[in-house]
Amino acid sequence: MAGGSVASAASSSLPLPVTIGEGWQLQDAAKVQEAGGAIAAAKFKPQGWYTATVPGTVLTSLVKNGIYPEPLYGENNRPDKIPDSLSRTPYWYRTVFKVPKAYAGRHVWLNFDGINFSAQVWVNGRQVGAMKGAFGRGIFDISPDVKAGKTAVLAVLVSPQPHPGDPHEHTIRDGVGKNGGITAIDGPTFLSTIGWDWIPAIRDRDTGIWQKVFLSASGPVVIKDPLVTTDLPLPKTDSADVAVQARVENVSDQSQKGVLKGSFGDVSFQQSVKVAPHSSQVVSFDPKTTASLHVVNPKLWWPNGYGPQNLQQLHLSFEVEGKASDSRDVSFGIRKFSYSVPDSENLTISVNGVRVFIRGGNWGLDEAMKRNPRERLEAQIRMHQVANLNMIRNWVGQSTSEDFYELCDKYGLLVWDEFFQPNPSDGPDPNDFDTYMANVREKILRFRNHPSIVLWCARNEGYPPKEIDAALRTLMAELEPTRLYQANSADGRGVNSHGPYHWRTPREFYVFNEAFKTEIGSVSVPTLESIHGMMPEKDWETINDDWAEHDFAKGASGGDSYPTMIAERYGKVANLADFVRKSQLANYEAFRAMYEGRNAKLFHPTTGIITWMSNPAQPSFVWQLYHHDLEPNSALFAVKKAAEPVHIQLNESNGEVEVINNLDVPLEKARAHLSIYNLDGTVVYSQDYDVTAVASLATSLGVVEWPAGLSAVHFVKLELWDASGKLVSENFYWRAQPEHQDDLKALGEMPTVTLDSKVVRRDVGGKSFFDVTLHNPGTQIALMAHVQLRRKRDSERVLPVYYSDNYVSLVPNESRTITIEAATAELKGEAALVLVDGWNVGVSPSSASGVDIGLNVGAQVDHWPVTGLPTISDVK
Repeated sequence: MAGGSVASAASSSLPLPVTIGEGWQLQDAAKVQEAGGAIAAAKFKPQGWYTATVPGTVLTSLVKNGIYPEPLYGENNRPDKIPDSLSRTPYWYRTVFKVPKAYAGRHVWLNFDGINFSAQVWVNGRQVGAMKGAFGRGIFDISPDVKAGKTAVLAVLVSPQPHPGDPHEHTIRDGVGKNGGITAIDGPTFLSTIGWDWIPAIRDRDTGIWQKVFLSASGPVVIKDPLVTTDLPLPKTDSADVAVQARVENVSDQSQKGVLKGSFGDVSFQQSVKVAPHSSQVVSFDPKTTASLHVVNPKLWWPNGYGPQNLQQLHLSFEVEGKASDSRDVSFGIRKFSYSVPDSENLTISVNGVRVFIRGGNWGLDEAMKRNPRERLEAQIRMHQVANLNMIRNWVGQSTSEDFYELCDKYGLLVWDEFFQPNPSDGPDPNDFDTYMANVREKILRFRNHPSIVLWCARNEGYPPKEIDAALRTLMAELEPTRLYQANSADGRGVNSHGPYHWRTPREFYVFNEAFKTEIGSVSVPTLESIHGMMPEKDWETINDDWAEHDFAKGASGGDSYPTMIAERYGKVANLADFVRKSQLANYEAFRAMYEGRNAKLFHPTTGIITWMSNPAQPSFVWQLYHHDLEPNSALFAVKKAAEPVHIQLNESNGEVEVINNLDVPLEKARAHLSIYNLDGTVVYSQDYDVTAVASLATSLGVVEWPAGLSAVHFVKLELWDASGKLVSENFYWRAQPEHQDDLKALGEMPTVTLDSKVVRRDVGGKSFFDVTLHNPGTQIALMAHVQLRRKRDSERVLPVYYSDNYVSLVPNESRTITIEAATAELKGEAALVLVDGWNVGVSPSSASGVDIGLNVGAQVDHWPVTGLPTISDVK
């Protein structure tokens, strides 16, 4: 920040910040002859400039202006449609803004939360500063350049990263190609946008003003870099020690005396401070000097599934002569992390003294073009909560934003947070040490108060260079007194990465050596409607380069071999609808086993598993729990099942029935029931169990005694009730005979089961809830019944939407109620329509006030011609 001569504030309260989000224009710098000073002058008249989206990238603005088509649809992203030269093109941004009258007599600050990759900034003809690196802020004192109540001109020259690299095109012939490349040399940027096996090259490499721009005002002393730490006297949690520190900086030419005040809940504290001109000092508070910071009976912050996400709101203010000079609001949680336990050398995360079995998802990038407003981001993170996950791994730090961390705090998602280096084989080390470390420092200072961040990791699947590692360790000692520094996401403390990433049989997920798995994945095919929405109809029935563009090709996911597996396991594929139907079985099998295989060795030795990936950056066929359009597929519900706090499962490796107790209290006087059904729906075996399940452990109830006379494919239903008789977990498996354990083609012989249905709609507080009850009145099993919410008039899907469960299987005479939640506004005033499909599922239509239930005709295999779904090589 720069100093300025500003009169003392006339008001005791600070005026609010003002976002500069409107009126932006954009132009290729090569088409603008004037210099920055002239462009930032009132008399400059932009000619032929585009309307710009801020926050947003250059490509986002150009797409909105109709210059290029939507890049993530079909093959629009090919270089013949969107040139890769965008990644080498600087752009001018310009807008006119008004400084609020209330800012009179104060320092006026221009704030940029993030620009990729570098920028030079002019206000009213003067260059006020520069920025470098996508994850650093720009904070400029523009008091000498603007007047309260008057308009001002802002011009920003944004330049892309210096080494955008040469992208590899995803095709059926060549596969998804190599990951990354030279782009990594630039360090703090969206290095994944050169192209990876989960994202094609983004042609502008996400260049632009990608985060918020705003004005703020202060007096002569500003508050910087507050830090809140909390400690608990474990194993007791009946009190907490809170420590607060902040740097106060005098940006004026005179010495300043004032008071730094703080408060949260019913706790308050203050300290008098004298700050010399253009200097700063750190002011600290702790229970030794401030008794009120010893909090009795604190409300703790817990990760999802272990307790509530209580958050505290700290307000800091600095007053000079009784008038507010600056203030900061900090959200924090009272909690304590530890990273080891006496009986293991493996990374074991405990929160508030309770061991937490880490169940997480990797985020490669929140959205390929950073088009991720808070509302969309909240849906993404909430679906992790719905899936019973408790961690998001921020791979290579590509998803850094204030909203991301706030929402992880809200929903109890721990964050494994990383800096900006990929696997050494995916790109070189950064060549600008100072810029790299400056962006790391900024990231830590900005986000370290968020209770969800559980550790900082230096590098993906490799160790950082010695110089960076040493600097990071020094930085941690200075800025980060409580969290773990993990140098390598694939080594140290029992941590391992490296997949595999392709579809495997359930039993194979039980075979592993590592304790904490940071990457393991599978193909994850979306719903039929999501596929239809991401590519033109001409590409639906042929696996071609459009599919490859959306990650379905040879590479780590095994996309090229997946169709053969589907046919050999479940039967010949008739068409796309049949491929999707069979793939939902495969999704469910793999993703449930991915977590259940680790459950089986809960804390002995397994301490964590993070699927690659939970969130897709673009419309994709692989590595996701929900699609880019936010519709979940069966993988999400498989994970939700396997990740239950208390869970019953069939060990698909050794045939044992197991109860998984993730909680820190034992499950006592419970009971379980096993039923085995033949393909015709008859019960051929059942068994009851008395259950006592120790805390934080997997308890075996014994090996299933498989009876004689089982059909080629049969079903296993498990149920677990607690001591009060409440059903706490149920699970359902389809299984082949051991001599042909990977042949499930007999499932194709199952007759259609028409389910009875009823629905009740409730509209409460801007949300609509639909309680859908499905009942199986027949003698056969209904496999993988799937419900989908739509608007009745246009039959368009409502997205996002939250299901209490989905892809449910019903034995004869069984009923299940699924609650659906959506924003009422998303129904656009229409009645709702719930459509039902499944493996062998029909439905009797029904209706209630404001909602109907019917069959999803478009998902039926016989609704479409038989194509065999060939690959492009088959038809050339």
